[in-house]
Amino acid sequence: MNIYKHTALSLVSLLILGFVALPAMAQGGGDAGEGNTSGDQDRFGTNGAAELLVPLTARYSSLGSSTTSSLPDMNGLEALYANPAGLINNTGTTALFSRMSYPADIGVNYFGIGRAMGDNHLAFTISAWDFGDIPQQTEDSPEISDVTFGVTYITAGLTYARVLTDRIAAGTTAKIVNEMIADMSATTVVFDAGMTYVVGETGLRLGVALKNIGIDIQFDGTGLVRRAQLPNQLDHAAQNALAIESEKNKLPTLLNFGAAYSMTMGAGSVLTVLGNFRSNSFDQDQYSGGVELGLRDVVYVRGGFDLTQNTDLTFWKGYSYGAGINLDLSGRRFTLDYAMVPTDPFDGVQFITATVTL
Repeated sequence: MNIYKHTALSLVSLLILGFVALPAMAQGGGDAGEGNTSGDQDRFGTNGAAELLVPLTARYSSLGSSTTSSLPDMNGLEALYANPAGLINNTGTTALFSRMSYPADIGVNYFGIGRAMGDNHLAFTISAWDFGDIPQQTEDSPEISDVTFGVTYITAGLTYARVLTDRIAAGTTAKIVNEMIADMSATTVVFDAGMTYVVGETGLRLGVALKNIGIDIQFDGTGLVRRAQLPNQLDHAAQNALAIESEKNKLPTLLNFGAAYSMTMGAGSVLTVLGNFRSNSFDQDQYSGGVELGLRDVVYVRGGFDLTQNTDLTFWKGYSYGAGINLDLSGRRFTLDYAMVPTDPFDGVQFITATVTL
């Protein structure tokens, strides 16, 4: 009877979260009066804060971004990126650092630290994009010179997750997103929420996560100020400082449904198969999956795929691969993971992620 009770409770919770998400997804791409619905091709790529859609860690990326249901041995700080409820995987104090080499010599650093306190789990994460120095070109001086400007993307998040039963967990993340370019900046607050469910001892896990719900992002600052004469002013009148109001952009809201099934093989190996459906408010819907083979809980090899209807609208080639090593050092767990996600054009995106659990 307990199995049926837990199953019913989990399914109801997942359905509630999904139905709550649907109106938010519909509003994510425009005002309700515009008649916009999720998947409208006229809105593809028009969202703000696009960095929220870029994967940050190796294991997540090598499995085709399909870890919404999380995995039993997945580090909680990595699992929370797909689903905040995955943070319950932490068993003590955990630290994570990940480095992504993005095209055009852009680097992305991701750091997190988490703590398990019984059934309650807390974590702080921060990601920072390094664009380097960019040559400054203006309307008056379009030629490239030694004058440069900087661009910074920083996202800081606080995650809380709780074990509700021996099979159900829920979590939420509050994030502050800040973008700066030259003398302009934009800041907004974003929320993620999710749940995971373990289907008894079957090896099956389910997950649902709603991501990037928040306030529209808008730039302001002295970089939007221009000096000009007002209409009907005399020619010799002093110019006025006029502030240009930038357009507000909605956030890239998305809804993930995922499942993972693990089976024990011979010689101490475990095979896990994952699947995921993502509904995007400003992009095509995505179907993804991944396969991971763990050998004696020490060495892992992984592969993943990501399918969309029109592959010409993305520079990802649609597949990924990677490997990892997990070491137990006198009760301290250390993992090192690598992933490659090929792109066209460019040489592909590489990830290296290291975690330590005390």
